Amino acid sequence: MHPRLHQAQFLIAAGRADQFPEGGLEVAFAGRSNVGKSSAINALLNRNKLARTSNTPGRTQQIIFYALGDEERRLVDLPGYGYAKVPHAVKEQWGRLIETYLLDRESLAGLVLIMDARRPMQEFDQQMLEWADHFDLPLLVLLTKADKLKANEARRTRDFVKAELASRFPDMKAQLFSATKGTGVPEARDQLVEWLRLAETEKSDGQ
Repeated sequence: MHPRLHQAQFLIAAGRADQFPEGGLEVAFAGRSNVGKSSAINALLNRNKLARTSNTPGRTQQIIFYALGDEERRLVDLPGYGYAKVPHAVKEQWGRLIETYLLDRESLAGLVLIMDARRPMQEFDQQMLEWADHFDLPLLVLLTKADKLKANEARRTRDFVKAELASRFPDMKAQLFSATKGTGVPEARDQLVEWLRLAETEKSDGQ
């Protein structure tokens, strides 16, 4: 595990664009409510409770920034979207905040889209794929909660999502993931390191 990931700390919870940190590089995590986004972030950072998990989907209404060692490399937790019990006005506010972040964020180096392996490629997922493709943003799909499927079902789901991506978004990647079992954690960490140029940064810092 890269030392920068291990050094992750909460930086800021931003409810407005003028609160977003400036400069540097960051990777954002997006997904519908209750797909296991916070658990995935915690697993990738090898931390139990850095990203807050909740029994009430849709509770987080801000964009959460985590600094990786310093404020120049960050992970970003976008609000979960699509929970039915959230008031319509709140959903609209989330949508505007997420859209503002995605449209104007020059420091965004990659997007991790979290899908529940039992219910992949929902409407929000499709919207995020199309957005990332339109703006030529690198994207990795993590099919979370893969441990809740039988092995053959998980493989079929992975193959289905990969086939969908290959036909429409050939540069995007997808993999099975389980925060509880550790499935796919090393591979996803490697992708974060690549996007954030951490290996290159550490090498230059040591010269």
